[in-house]
Amino acid sequence: MATFQRARSEQQREVRRQTILDAAAAMLAEMSVNEMSLNELSRRVGLAKSNVLRYFESREAILLELLDRAWDQWTADLANRLQDSPDATTPVRERAERFAAVLAESLAGRRMLCDLLSAQAGVLEHNVSPEVAARYKRAAIDNVAALAALARAKLPELGDQDWKLAAATFMVIGAVWTHARPSRAMLAAYDADPALAALRQDFEDSLRDMLTTVIAGTLARAAV
Repeated sequence: MATFQRARSEQQREVRRQTILDAAAAMLAEMSVNEMSLNELSRRVGLAKSNVLRYFESREAILLELLDRAWDQWTADLANRLQDSPDATTPVRERAERFAAVLAESLAGRRMLCDLLSAQAGVLEHNVSPEVAARYKRAAIDNVAALAALARAKLPELGDQDWKLAAATFMVIGAVWTHARPSRAMLAAYDADPALAALRQDFEDSLRDMLTTVIAGTLARAAV
């Protein structure tokens, strides 16, 4: 556990902020968003809880910054993954299915991003000030726009529906992630009654199928 003296310069304050964010990210590699506590985070960074709150107004404010950082990193990785996708000479259905598959594959290993997205509206956007909420939403708009641009590059047939597809994609990611991570009670029920396994979802497979359907529907709407 690190022990810090009071930050006196803006540079020192930024170092503290990054230390807190890095410690929070490390915690989310071990536990879910719901399990992460400000008390444990404070212990890991070697600061009193009140001092952590000098840099971030709440646990949710920390998590929103982590979400924006993880979101931005994923978008950069996705752009690289899409470079080898089929070009406009390939039938649109094939391009749409490939786009959905690349998105699902790229998210399969990004547990923190998916967990944060699943908690965004119900948890993270609460217990924050209007200023933090507005700052996060501005960043979210930029992130949605970045995904929309990637979708438009591979599926120009989307036209002005590209932004709606991107926004819907993030909602689908959060929903599928939640349902693909059943509780211990649900896992026990699946084990006790194999017939119930029909309702169990694999995250990557389910996300790919859902996104394929959403993309197909958005393309159909764009063609009207």
